[in-house]
Amino acid sequence: MRLAVASFIPMDKGERTRGDALVASNRKARHDYTIVDVVEAGIVLLGSEVKSARAGQVQLADAYAHVIRGEMFLEGMHIAPYQFAVGVGSHEPVRRRKLLLHAEEISALIGKVERAGYTLVPLDLHLTRGRVKLTIGLAKGKKQHDKRASEKDREWERQKQRLMRV
Repeated sequence: MRLAVASFIPMDKGERTRGDALVASNRKARHDYTIVDVVEAGIVLLGSEVKSARAGQVQLADAYAHVIRGEMFLEGMHIAPYQFAVGVGSHEPVRRRKLLLHAEEISALIGKVERAGYTLVPLDLHLTRGRVKLTIGLAKGKKQHDKRASEKDREWERQKQRLMRV
């Protein structure tokens, strides 16, 4: 009898392996923006922030990423204080957090943001092999009529699925 062993499987963008866990997602970003490209980045967190993230106490709704002196930072992400961390071990819920990307990735994102008017929006926070990772989307803002059109398309797809089942 041969046992199945979980091994590293190369994955496409947006696809996750079995060991990964979604911590938080920014559903509002997919509604307000058209996502052009997706990048996965590491994030520098304190110990109490990691424990709160594992508990799912993270909000990405108002967060955004930007570049300061060649380094990428995330602003506006809220990580609730860990209940067992007191005093020095505690952290500030909303603070600037550094993102870990290769220099080439940062320069490519800077070029697209400055020239084409894109925005860097966090899409989700997840655990990959025990590490906290952030998926960032290179996004273009939707106008109101674009939001209505995508809602209409989504509704039409649901209707088609219902008709196919019957």
